[in-house]
Amino acid sequence: MIIDQAQPYKDKIIELLAAEKLPIADLPETLDNFIVAIQDGTVIGVGGVEVFGNYGLLRSLAVQPEKRGLGIAGKLLARLDAMCKLKGLIELYLLTETAPAYFERKSYLKITREDVPTEVRVSSEFSHVCPVSAIVMKKTLR
Repeated sequence: MIIDQAQPYKDKIIELLAAEKLPIADLPETLDNFIVAIQDGTVIGVGGVEVFGNYGLLRSLAVQPEKRGLGIAGKLLARLDAMCKLKGLIELYLLTETAPAYFERKSYLKITREDVPTEVRVSSEFSHVCPVSAIVMKKTLR
């Protein structure tokens, strides 16, 4: 497995995210802060971060169902964390409906929407893509 920049694989990323019922309508035009896991020429995982000042919004973390349990999501998260630290981000936020326990194991804490910086709250993910029932989580990077 290799981890690579996502842009050349945008169509395959959209297929994977759609299959996992994750938002695709508001994906950035360029996937500069997105990465993919590739195995045998196939996109088996994806993850990305939208940057808002000193904050990041983790989004689109997905692994093909038949490849889960192999540590792929963890490797993608570790690479995204390192990338965010290099960019000087101090906190990462996310919204999840299905995986809060997984993210808690990765040092994310449950918080309220009101605890999220305004810069992140105005993103499409927070403002209208993800339902209000989604769990909000935060990880401090410093």
